[in-house]
Amino acid sequence: MSDATAEMAEPSEEKGKSGKMKLILGVVLALVGAGGGFFATQMGLIPSGSSAPHEEAAPVFQGEDLSGIAFVEMEPIVISVSMGGRSRHLRFRAQLEVPAGAEADVVKVMPRIVDVLNGYLRALEVSDLEHPAVLPRMRAQILRRIQIVVGKERVRDLLIMDFVLS
Repeated sequence: MSDATAEMAEPSEEKGKSGKMKLILGVVLALVGAGGGFFATQMGLIPSGSSAPHEEAAPVFQGEDLSGIAFVEMEPIVISVSMGGRSRHLRFRAQLEVPAGAEADVVKVMPRIVDVLNGYLRALEVSDLEHPAVLPRMRAQILRRIQIVVGKERVRDLLIMDFVLS
């Protein structure tokens, strides 16, 4: 009787393994099909949405009117930053985007701007400067400080030209 029981158990085990294999194969094929469909749609091989042809061309971006802006260049600032016993230097140079006609006002208070920048840059540590996201964060902090000194209506943006840690 034990031989009969062993023979009966083998076909059901094979059937169970076969069912699992079909399930795994089905899941893999479904994932491959979904990925292929997504890729084809993103690449434009399969049109999405309505099939009606577009009669109007998409408007071309013209950009903003640049006649009302000017740039005020700042002198480069070199800051010594120490890490442990080792000294490193940060070279920072930027330009300020200002409305046309406000250049003289910004140049007049440039010593205050440099003072604010020196204070902020000296407070930074080397580990802060080596972080990958330091530039956008630092740019926002510096712009905010400059706008407090000069006035938000006089400085529109800060463009960082050099940011070198050596």
